Amino acid sequence: MENTRDIDQTVDHLFRQESGKMVSVLVKIFGSENFELAEDVVQEALLSAMESWKFRGVPDNPKAWLYRVAKNKAIDIIRRQRHSDIFDFSDPERKLLASEYALGETMNSHWEDDKINDDFLGMMYACCHPAISEENQKTFILKSLCGFSTKEIAKAFLSEEQTISKRLYRTKEYFRTTRSGLKIPSGTELASRTNAVLETIYLIFNEGYNSTHTDSLIREDLITQAMFLCRSLIENDKTHLPEAYALMALMCLHASRSPARISKEGYLIPLAKQDRMKWDMDLISAGNSYLNKSATGKEISTYHLEAAIAYEHCTAQDFKSTNWQNIVQHYDALIERSADPVVWLNRCIVLMEFKGPEFALESLKQLKKYNSIEKYYLYHATCAEIHSRLGDKERAVAFFEKARKLTLSDKEKRFLLDKISEIKN
Repeated sequence: MENTRDIDQTVDHLFRQESGKMVSVLVKIFGSENFELAEDVVQEALLSAMESWKFRGVPDNPKAWLYRVAKNKAIDIIRRQRHSDIFDFSDPERKLLASEYALGETMNSHWEDDKINDDFLGMMYACCHPAISEENQKTFILKSLCGFSTKEIAKAFLSEEQTISKRLYRTKEYFRTTRSGLKIPSGTELASRTNAVLETIYLIFNEGYNSTHTDSLIREDLITQAMFLCRSLIENDKTHLPEAYALMALMCLHASRSPARISKEGYLIPLAKQDRMKWDMDLISAGNSYLNKSATGKEISTYHLEAAIAYEHCTAQDFKSTNWQNIVQHYDALIERSADPVVWLNRCIVLMEFKGPEFALESLKQLKKYNSIEKYYLYHATCAEIHSRLGDKERAVAFFEKARKLTLSDKEKRFLLDKISEIKN
């Protein structure tokens, strides 16, 4: 009998990596109107694994074992419900499942590697349909494709479990009523729908990279899942678009700095003071490789430009030798695409290093036309840093206090308090 803790860890790892794929295949088999049934089969397969492996040991190919159990359970359900109205066997993709003669072979074909990956991506695109709200997209992808529990999602987004449950219910109702198929778009629709998928993946990554809703500033689980989702896109011949490579590059370059962003005491360390020896050089190398692969298209996306900015930071020998001029040019290109006040704010931060606080302050004044920027803690933190460098300690402290009240992160609150103490002392 193997160690129970080791078995639980193995199953948990498999659950994170494979549950989304199994759910996607089963939704394809059962129909999107039977989403909960698909999830139940996956849960039963995982429970079977935990019970069996504790006594018989983990099989040589645990993933294949899980797939086989889920497939057999699906066959049993279809046999039992063949004459009910649960399944729509008139659907061309489900017609052969109604025949006992064709059931086994048809079911086996659904569990071929290429079809599994296509169904997984098809589910990703279905979850990011324009009819589904942004919050529901993120919530449903974490639940259905990444294996997160309702409790984990609630913790990630500082929401009540009841709120998350409602989001999941509304999304399942959408699938139930629309009976949406799981397929990868084609033609011109592929690019537009991929943008929505990439945006959702990046939102998940950002919540992991700079978590605003938990005690931990960095959520490695969210970062890992976002990169897993994006990697699934670039490993598929139908969806390995340049902008997907660019986002993968961006996430690798950002994630490479994670080991140096938090001190042993749990304090936030700004970029200028990070120990660059702690940066993950393998991730930086991977990011550079993905960035090169992203250069095959005819258009430059925002992910290309953001990845180029991250690349400048990651390849600079130290903070002072950062090529601020290149970074400003990349921000200028971003601003040409969208009048995003946060992008302009980030450009002001770079200008502070490149041309000095006076120049940055003049540029920052242009943000006052955006009322929403007043609610963003980083705006006030930037104002504070600029005034601190200008020697106006009183205004700097006032802005840092505003920033501290607006952020939800305990780590950022502590960082801002330390900045206030530095100024006062």
